[in-house]
Amino acid sequence: MPEIDLDALFIGHAYIDVTMLADEMPAGDEKMVARDYAVSFGGNAVTAGFACAKLGHDVHLLTTQARDWLGHMFAEMADCYGVRVHPRKVARSSLSFVLPNDGKRAILRARDDNYMQPFVRLDISSARVLHLDGHMADAAIHYARAAREGGVLVSIDGGAMRPHIEELFDFVDVAVVSKQLCNQMSFTEGEMLAWLKSKGCRVGAVTVGEKGTFWYGEDGAPQHLPSLHVPSERVIDTSGAGDVFHGAYCASYLDRPDAPWRAHFEFARAASAHKVQHLGNEAGLPTRADIARADEEFSAGAVTEAFV
Repeated sequence: MPEIDLDALFIGHAYIDVTMLADEMPAGDEKMVARDYAVSFGGNAVTAGFACAKLGHDVHLLTTQARDWLGHMFAEMADCYGVRVHPRKVARSSLSFVLPNDGKRAILRARDDNYMQPFVRLDISSARVLHLDGHMADAAIHYARAAREGGVLVSIDGGAMRPHIEELFDFVDVAVVSKQLCNQMSFTEGEMLAWLKSKGCRVGAVTVGEKGTFWYGEDGAPQHLPSLHVPSERVIDTSGAGDVFHGAYCASYLDRPDAPWRAHFEFARAASAHKVQHLGNEAGLPTRADIARADEEFSAGAVTEAFV
């Protein structure tokens, strides 16, 4: 088992995202010309890892990789950001077409998750954060167990129901889940937070888009963090905003592990507000200055809602 020195290990499925901005979508035998496009890395934990790396941390990434042109492109992207990739071989790279539209986004994906080899075993005793998105369940559970035994903080992006994800929550310290997962499990936001507590998660949160984040900290008290109000005319691409949120709170925790979790989530909230103003994941990765600017500009419009 090779020893590595790292701040954080992120585990998830990698994509190449092609994001196209168009006024309307072609149908039948039509052709249309997009107003703009972006090509970037994609995937939940992958994008979070790139965001954390851009904020100055030593990030390692355990993810899928193919020996094709898209795989070479992904490897070069990781190298540009100093992200160390530990690949798990697949035959073909996964691809996403992302179509932003009026504050929402449609996504069409082609995914290869037929692994051609076991996941690599790493010594993560020097790590301080392990972040998961529920993909690659065998690797996720293995490393979550190791992190729990070694005192490494385990974070999860619970974006959707995935194989063995309920078992994975048994080893999670910080769980931030989506409204979609609540719906899939037939929970309200409040019921989801109660379930996360029952699984032993020290910090639990449900992100609900414009309604912000419903969450509890280590004292267990229910809280609400309102979203920042980015004017609709400045919202270009919401895809990846949640992933940047995860990467930013991981970075904030690495910066200040003793700070309250509200501070980490406020940092992440401003990072997401920056992301939605840019097309594609790479263009939307914020610097610390970008996060400070977004927080200063948009926090006045945040409105606290009653806890659900």
